[in-house]
Amino acid sequence: MDTVVELWDFVASRKKYWMAPLLAVMLLLGALLLLQGTAVAPFIYTLF
Repeated sequence: MDTVVELWDFVASRKKYWMAPLLAVMLLLGALLLLQGTAVAPFIYTLF
């Protein structure tokens, strides 16, 4: 979580709010990768 906080601090300090959707997509893809080994995996495969 420290990396996410550092990225958000960078975005806020440099006023580069256009990067916020990029960070959200990166977090979402990271969460999907973590959930692949769980019971949620069959539902993730239907998305792709």
